[in-house]
Amino acid sequence: MFNRLPTVLKRHKVILLSLTITLIAAIFTKAVLVDIVYVNHQFEKKRIITPWGEKLKSGNLSVDYTMEQTLSDIERLGLNTVNVPVEIDIPSLTANSMSINPESKTKAIQLIKKLRYRGINVILEPFPFIQKGELYETNLQPADLNEWFRNWKQGVLSPLILDIAKPYKVYAVCIGSNFDQFENQYGYWSEVADFVRANYKGKITYRTNWWYTAEWNSNKDSKDDTYTVKLNNPLLGKLDFISVAAYFELTDKDTNSVANLVSALHGTQIFKRNQDIYSELKNLSSKWHKPLFFGELGFPKRNQASVHPWNPVPSNLENDLEQANCFQAYKEVFEKETWNLGFSVFAIGKDDATKNYYPSNLSAEIIKNWYS
Repeated sequence: MFNRLPTVLKRHKVILLSLTITLIAAIFTKAVLVDIVYVNHQFEKKRIITPWGEKLKSGNLSVDYTMEQTLSDIERLGLNTVNVPVEIDIPSLTANSMSINPESKTKAIQLIKKLRYRGINVILEPFPFIQKGELYETNLQPADLNEWFRNWKQGVLSPLILDIAKPYKVYAVCIGSNFDQFENQYGYWSEVADFVRANYKGKITYRTNWWYTAEWNSNKDSKDDTYTVKLNNPLLGKLDFISVAAYFELTDKDTNSVANLVSALHGTQIFKRNQDIYSELKNLSSKWHKPLFFGELGFPKRNQASVHPWNPVPSNLENDLEQANCFQAYKEVFEKETWNLGFSVFAIGKDDATKNYYPSNLSAEIIKNWYS
């Protein structure tokens, strides 16, 4: 009997150790589950469900955003999504080469971690920063398209997918934005969409720039018409949702009532174009059976904000009300449309004297109540 005692004790020790490990594992599992439930609870709070479906209520970040201002703006505007840019340095308007800015990438990852913890959706955007931000992507014309697209896929999209999109499970990747000069390179862009789809299981989108049509334009039904070209772009069929930078020129007035701006969205007044923006956007969505998202929706806090919304300084006269009226008009026209996925306010994350698009307090109230 006494000879068997060490063996019995050893068995007891093994059993005790096993029970201890099981207990620790159970406690750890419970802690993890609690954390997951907490995060999921946070996510549920940030979802925006309306009688017309789930909606994205987003903000575009200025490239020089700060963490503190971004998190503050999310609460201020009641957002559930943020469009996070990663600066892509491009040396000139004809360059075929580009590189991911390492500081911008690191900053984006740090922010996305904070957003994920708060249950905020992320749209990841490779942001073309041409000649240190002095030039615009709408004018980019690479000298060698074959080389440019190869670099865009392998040098930009691939590492962003591997290092950010996949590990942090971002809501969507924007595969390109506002490349007006070569957006009609359908074969190249289709290859880009297929490449991203093969390497990333989340949603993908492309942001096309605004356009204008005029009832007096004899070429409005021709293949040279900008809207017709966009409408027939097969890339749109490969996306999960179509993004539009909505800087449409509405009126020719310094200031406007909300009612007049609503009317202009159904028939623009500037240059008597009578462009039916509402119908054109609805048709774009309908043709490709894809929801449409205002990937940029912004107006300067100035007189003439509705004349040239793409111009940060259309007038020297500041006017918070005119900006707010523009947001209210879009809200009234598009808020209840099932084909409209939502909008992204341009721009948040930094507020100083140079940020003419930053939402005024009047605008913030309208944006916060959107989908409420």
